[in-house]
This record gives sequence, C-alpha cells and structure tokens, in this order.
Amino acid sequence: MLRLLCKSKPTSLSSYSPHYTCSTTQHSSTHLSVPQITPNSFTPSGFPLNSPNPLKTSTGFRFFHQYGRKSQFYAYENPVNRVFLPGCSLNWRNVGNWKGNGVGFMSVRSLVGGVTRGFCSESDREVMSYDVVIVGAGPAGLSAAIRLKQLCREKDVDLSVCVVEKGAEVGTHILSGNVFEPRALDELLPQWKQEGAPIDVPVSSDKFWFLTKDRAISFPSPFDNKGNYVISLSQLVRWLGEKAEELGVEVYPGFAASEILYDADDKVIGIATNDMGIAKDGSRRDNFQRGVELKGKSNYFLYMRVEAIGMLSGRNGFKSHTCASNYMHSPGRLTLLGEGCRGSLSEKMIKRYNLREKVQGQHQTYALGIKEVWEVDASKHEPGFVLHTLGWPLDNKTYGGSFLYHMKDRQVSIGLVVALNYHNPFLNPYEEFQKLKHHPAINRLLEGGTVLQYGARTLNEGGFQSIPYPVFPGGAIIGCSAGFLNVPKIKGTHTAMKSGMLAAEAAFDVLHGGLNMDAYWNNLKNSWIWEELYRARNYRPAFEYGLFPGLALSGLERYIFKGRFPVTLRHGKPDHEATDEAHLHSPIQYPKPDGTVSFDVPTSLYRYVADDNGQLKLHINAQNCLHCKACDIKDPKQNIEWTVPEGGGGPGYSIM
Repeated sequence: MLRLLCKSKPTSLSSYSPHYTCSTTQHSSTHLSVPQITPNSFTPSGFPLNSPNPLKTSTGFRFFHQYGRKSQFYAYENPVNRVFLPGCSLNWRNVGNWKGNGVGFMSVRSLVGGVTRGFCSESDREVMSYDVVIVGAGPAGLSAAIRLKQLCREKDVDLSVCVVEKGAEVGTHILSGNVFEPRALDELLPQWKQEGAPIDVPVSSDKFWFLTKDRAISFPSPFDNKGNYVISLSQLVRWLGEKAEELGVEVYPGFAASEILYDADDKVIGIATNDMGIAKDGSRRDNFQRGVELKGKSNYFLYMRVEAIGMLSGRNGFKSHTCASNYMHSPGRLTLLGEGCRGSLSEKMIKRYNLREKVQGQHQTYALGIKEVWEVDASKHEPGFVLHTLGWPLDNKTYGGSFLYHMKDRQVSIGLVVALNYHNPFLNPYEEFQKLKHHPAINRLLEGGTVLQYGARTLNEGGFQSIPYPVFPGGAIIGCSAGFLNVPKIKGTHTAMKSGMLAAEAAFDVLHGGLNMDAYWNNLKNSWIWEELYRARNYRPAFEYGLFPGLALSGLERYIFKGRFPVTLRHGKPDHEATDEAHLHSPIQYPKPDGTVSFDVPTSLYRYVADDNGQLKLHINAQNCLHCKACDIKDPKQNIEWTVPEGGGGPGYSIM
C-alpha cells in the first residue's frame, strides 16, 4: 500500500471525483506500463466511506491515495489541465520496485510541468512548488499571472502559476482613488467591456480648485481624464482574480508571505508564509499551524525523481527503503513580488541586492492617502464628476491635495493625500482630512450623507528618479513595490498592470526559451511606462521649494517644456529625516469632530500606554492596522520593521 500526501485549498468534498485503485500490465522495453484505473469505495481523502479524515486541517485537507502493488511503485504527475484530485492526476510513471510487502510513505520532490505538493525533508513546513510564485493579488500580480497563462495558451506550454494574497479575500487590502486609465487593460484583456469588468462610470467632468479656508478658486485642470473611468479598484481586482483563475492560475487569499527563501548561491527560490496561531507572547496556541513554503521549481524533469521513504513490512521485519530515478536539469524557479507600495519583502530585496544603487536611483519618497466612501443624497450625485484640489487645509510647505470622485449608486470617494516629507511633527494627516470635509464647498455635498468605508494607504511619489533595478537573482519586483506611480496624473494602476505584463513576458522567455530575466528591465525601458514617467519626473521634486514655486515649475514643465526640461531635479531628504524637532514648531490645535462629517480615530487603532518602567510608549493594535505602512516610513529613527500579520488580518475593503 502506497500513500501520497498532498495539500489542497479548502473546498467541499462533494466537488471531488471518485477515488480510484489501479492495476497494471507489464511494460515493454520502450514504454512504461499504464495502470488500468477502476473505481473503488474509498472517499477522496483515501479512507473508507463514513470514516473520519484525521488529516483535515484549518486550511484544507491532506489527501491519501491508496492502491495495492507488490512489485512496482507508481507516482503521480500533475499537469494543471489534467487534475484528478487537488494536486494529483492520473498520469503515472514507473519509478522503482518494492522488495517485499508493506506500507510506504512517498515524498515527491519534483514533477514535470505541474504543481508539486508534499513535505520538505529539511524543515517541518509543507512545500508547494510552482513554475512561478507571485506575491500580491493586486493589479500588477494578477496582470502578471494572466499574461503568463495567456502566453502558455498561445505557445501550447504548461506552466504552473500561483498568487498568494495576505488579505482574507482578493481585493480586501486594495485601496486607491481611483480614476482608472484603461490603457494596460486594453492590452491585457481587450474584451473587458463585453466580459463584465466593473468599469461603468466614465469621467463626465474634470475640475481643479485651489482652496483657501473659505473659498474654492477654479483653475484650468492640468489633468486629462478623457476616456478614463471612476471605479473601485478593490472591485476591479476581484474581477481580475476571477479571470486569472479561469485561465488556471491558483490564487490563495489569506496567505501572508513573510519570508524569502534562498538557495546556497543566494538566489531566491520562493517564499514562505508565516506561522498561524501565535500568541502575543510568541507562544503557540492550540490552533498553531506552521507556514507553507511556496517554491518555484528548480528543474523540469525528463524522468521524474521520486523518493519513497518509509517502514516496509516484509518477511525480515521492518526496514527503510528509498528509490529514485534519473533526471535532467533545465531553467526554472521564479518569484515575482507585487506587494504594493513599501512591500516588506520587496524592500528586503532592494537592500540585499543593492538594486537602487545598481542604477544610481534616488531614495523613494512617499505620501499617505486617506479615503472615505460616502453615500450621498441623489440630488447631489453626479456620476463621473472628478475634482482635485490644492492648498487648504495644508500649509504652503507641505505638498498634497484632495480628490473627490462621484462613483455609481450615489457613492462618492473623498480623500486627502499628504506627502510624508512634511516638517512639522505636530501635523496629523488624519486630522487634516477631517478639516477638509468642513470646507464650505465640500461640506454641502456630504451633509446628510453616510460614510460607508474608511481606509488609508501610502503611495510612491519618487517617480522616475527612484525606480530601482527591478530584477534580483530568481525573480523580479513589479507594480508599486518598484514605484511606477505617475505623480501629476495621480495614477499608478495602469503602469502597475503593464509592469506585471512585461515581467510575465520576460519570465515566460526564461522558463520556456532559456533567456535571462534581465530582459524585464530592457522591456521596461522600451515601454510606454518609461516614456510616461520620464516626462513626469520633475513635478514632485519641484515642490521641494514650497507650494507656489512648485506650481510655477510644474506649470513650465507641463505647458512649455512638455516633459523635456534639460535637468532632472533631485528629491530632498528621505521622509523620515524631513521631520523637524518639536521645539521648532507650535502644536496644532485641531477642532473636535462633530460626529456627522468629521470623526474620531477609533481608539483601538492606536493609543499610548505605559511600559514596565512607567514610560509612555506607542501601542499599535495589529488587529486594527490598516497596513498603510506610514509608521514604517515616517519613523524618525527607523526603529519600526513592519511585518505581515497572520494571513487574513487587516482591513476588509469592498468598494475602495
């Protein structure tokens, strides 16, 4: 009796095919024998009907396959398009011989062109192997996954692709403005309108105001949003996730990638998810479960290599048995990091491999975007209306501005973006946002309305100057983790998607054509991403000189030089170094919230408590963390190392 352990995503047993046993015929000198498959009375878990499965876990089932054989082993191959059980298929190879009768436990090290699932002999973590592992089910990660599978279909190649996402569901950690430019989506899925993408509200008007405390002064709009759409990015990402799964991508929400895995040559070979069931003091709870290693395959195999290890019962008692077959090497093992702005694993890669220094890139600079979605009175709602503002409530030395977008169903997105290189340590971006909503020109829209959701997220503002070399040994960085936001457009979704597509094309050529992943960098430089970000490169650093000089310089860049200014401006200090000492500023007295338009920050989000010595310390409640990353970025001493919580934690956005 041979038993193979496999791991599956949680799903109902009723969806599985019947279990099977097999018998074989002898093989000729040139062909392996093919088992004759006959149904039996076992359940998909490998146990008799009505028998409990002792290996059921909180994250799925570990499946047994049972069949009797006295003289030969047979093992599974798993092409993605020929799945029998989750992770197993009826495609067999003869890999060894039994000596005696007994029971063996087989550990499959790697298989041809599909997904390998098993347990790592070097650790107690379960291992799942893929051709490409993608971290982050955002616009970049899902676009990369979709493009890879499209290429597989075009070239009749079978590559296994998985996407891991720390949010409980795809889209729950996605927050953006969002006025969406469909350029990249037109390239990726040209039939998106016919296929039901949640992109329904075209921009109908585009206004730009300069705010003082009591007035709104209309300026010519520097934005060109004709042909763009007001959307919920979290809803669009959900739809992209569905399209990816339709193509055969395995998407795993609720899995937080916490660790990069390396081989002996310091090459990335995959990621590991964090352990679950850890108490605050670091001890293991009763529901403790080890994380999972997700690795790209290191080899394709001409002949499969299998090790079967176990206690074999025979006439001479119990003995250990191992068998293996020969194999041939070819390229494999790729990891793409699409974690979004300030991705924790991406930052480690940038530092470990000196990726910014490799191309003389400047440091990244950031802003914090705070957003609410309101439901307003129908008489005040104008679907497709887009408004951007500069000025009040921010001072003239702090870069930032607000946005207000009318979505469908009487919903309005309103938000404030504050650059994190602000100087005054008493400035509170959240409180500045509350002040904004009391401006007479904005308050009249919100009166009588209801807040549906609130969220916050940092965004990259370094632009062209801050792009790191995006390729590291064994993979690449895509999307906002690398920083492709176009600051004057306030748009990064289309560039993130395009970067994922370019990385996917390079990855496909590595795995199928034996080329080098460095092609991704060349693809970027030859794409419209590069041209677009180069033309926009001087807008953000122009405001290092203050609001009005910044407006003058950016106006010259847009209307006179049209992105061809002969000098590339540099960013100022890193954001954490820009904060002045408190004695140089006076405290800011913010008005108390009225509970109707402005609100308190929930006390569970952050609060100050005393440590063991009676000294005040910052206490952050991880369960209510919005994963915005501002604490990590702005911390003056850089003492904070932001790490992912258990998979499924954090915000639960649905219309952001």
